[in-house]
Amino acid sequence: MNYQKKRFTLLIANDDEDTRFLLEEALREVRLAIRSEFVENGEQVLDYLYRRGQYAGSNWYRPDLILLDLNMPRLDGREALTSIRSDPDLQQIPVVILTTSHRSGDILLCYRLGANSFISKPVTFEALVEVMKTLCQYWFEIVSLPPRDL
Repeated sequence: MNYQKKRFTLLIANDDEDTRFLLEEALREVRLAIRSEFVENGEQVLDYLYRRGQYAGSNWYRPDLILLDLNMPRLDGREALTSIRSDPDLQQIPVVILTTSHRSGDILLCYRLGANSFISKPVTFEALVEVMKTLCQYWFEIVSLPPRDL
């Protein structure tokens, strides 16, 4: 069990407002202390991680896990994942792809780029809640995450 922290930070990148709302509602069903931070595109993912732009000087929490959509404007999930995995200060943060894609090419590419998991978004809210419960239990209760100060 992962008892190294009491409150976990989850950075969620998704450009669809409805999906962000549903993810936030699904996370309410997860019985863990999770601070969720939402961004709308890959550019904002990097701004958040590097504390730039609107995230400079704000309350900032290093994410314990990143949920990344693939198809976002400005900088898509593939490009954001490539940037995260190329930075020694960020590459140990687990990244889970959560997207509508079911394409085998996307799955293979994401794993080649260093994704820790690839999940196709479920179509019902109930299934999304189950996915989020399982995902959070796995990443925040079962596995050992790297210390935040690395």
